[in-house]
Amino acid sequence: MSTYLGSGNTDLHRRDYRPAWLDNLADDVTMEASVLNRMVEGANAVRQILAYARTLYDYQEFNYVGTYGEHGFVEDYTSQVHGEPIGSIVIVRYNDAGQAQHVIINHRPLRSVLLWSRLMAEHFANTPYAEYFLSPELAQEVLGSDTAA
Repeated sequence: MSTYLGSGNTDLHRRDYRPAWLDNLADDVTMEASVLNRMVEGANAVRQILAYARTLYDYQEFNYVGTYGEHGFVEDYTSQVHGEPIGSIVIVRYNDAGQAQHVIINHRPLRSVLLWSRLMAEHFANTPYAEYFLSPELAQEVLGSDTAA
């Protein structure tokens, strides 16, 4: 069974999770993700992008949330975005001051990654953040007409 499908137990679906690391970003934090065209740099950009991204989840079903090595944190969860299943692994590396310095987000499967990137591009169209995401036109071409908004 694919891990991004979750358990199917709706009692495990959370809609209230807010990671503590999001409130403790280094000024020069970087974020890489499978839904991004390139790395995002700076606390404000990361905060703005993740603030909207978090609204796309229908819920989050966590497999694991906790420390990762000496200076890290990891989240492993599944969800749905517009009815499409999506799995996520988030790795956060802290600097010596205990601030989130590097955020790496891996989503799967590819269809959901492309859908996510398209939704983000539509939301951030005509802003400096639009360049980080797959253009809605290209996403629709890749995914097919069944994903039209």
